[in-house]
Amino acid sequence: MMTQIKTAITNSRETLFADSLGAVALVVMLIVALHVPGFS
Repeated sequence: MMTQIKTAITNSRETLFADSLGAVALVVMLIVALHVPGFS
């Protein structure tokens, strides 16, 4: 099972990087959106 997980991670390394970057961008947008009402 660990071999399958390692193989999946190795084969989809580019996709994992892009997905994690997108997730970080979504979290940043959420935090900014929650703080925008406090600026006015």
